[in-house]
Amino acid sequence: MYKEKSDSAYVLNIQHYSLHDGPGIRTLVFLKGCPLRCRWCANPESQSIEPQVAFNHLKCIGERECGRCIKVCEGDSIHFDKGKAILNHKRCTNCLKCVDACPSGAISVYGKLMNYKEVLKIVEKDSNFYARSGGGLTISGGEPLLNGDFTIKLLREARKRRINTAIETSGYGDFQVLSEIAKHLDTIIFDIKCISDDQHKKYTGVSRNLILDNFTRLCIEYPHLKKIVRTPVIPGFNDNEYEIYKIIDFLSGKENIKYELLQYHRFGEAKYGYIGKEYLMGDVTLSDEKMDDLRRMVKEKF
Repeated sequence: MYKEKSDSAYVLNIQHYSLHDGPGIRTLVFLKGCPLRCRWCANPESQSIEPQVAFNHLKCIGERECGRCIKVCEGDSIHFDKGKAILNHKRCTNCLKCVDACPSGAISVYGKLMNYKEVLKIVEKDSNFYARSGGGLTISGGEPLLNGDFTIKLLREARKRRINTAIETSGYGDFQVLSEIAKHLDTIIFDIKCISDDQHKKYTGVSRNLILDNFTRLCIEYPHLKKIVRTPVIPGFNDNEYEIYKIIDFLSGKENIKYELLQYHRFGEAKYGYIGKEYLMGDVTLSDEKMDDLRRMVKEKF
């Protein structure tokens, strides 16, 4: 039997009035921590399970007008170059004193430790919208399976209040945790990115085996659970009929599944620089024409 331990998790963001992550109008709770390292990740700040200092140099007002950050830094991770602050993320100790000291918002922190009861109060404020639209709560990430205790407790309490529940997951985690979460779900949004294991490892850092095994077990144990399977279509990774067809073939015969393709975008690219990381996808693009062709194939085959 799964034993719950933690009431808290690092919350990245709580987004209201979402229309694309489950039925109706929804509140999205983004948690920190993900075991995958997808090259195209639109939320790189969600990968680490710990809080992270972010630095936007465009907002820095400079050493002459300010300079407060360098005075409080405990890790000697900040210096000035031509009057502008430079943050060495590798030397940062996460003391977070620079965040409090920065008056311009150039330095901020990704991640706030929150109790599930705190989050539930925020989610409940939109109950009228849920009731009118059939919406509810969606927990995303990062990866909710990494914060299993928090996720289970939040979903369970939401369900008690007749709030529709969903999670977005990569499926990479302990099946015992996934199974316990599924007991409190109306919908699960499950990413299946690629069937070719070598390709999956190259672009995400992990094997696809656990993900596919977990999805298969989920379908067997929870056949009536509504499942939305999503594939982000990524240039050079899975943007071809062969890879998409293999996913369709894997899904065939399984119950209560809706399959969607998501078009590649670069909206999160700037955030890599904020946390001292490199965006590994480079300058690739995906044409609308190719996306239309793949969606047409899915409509015909699935």
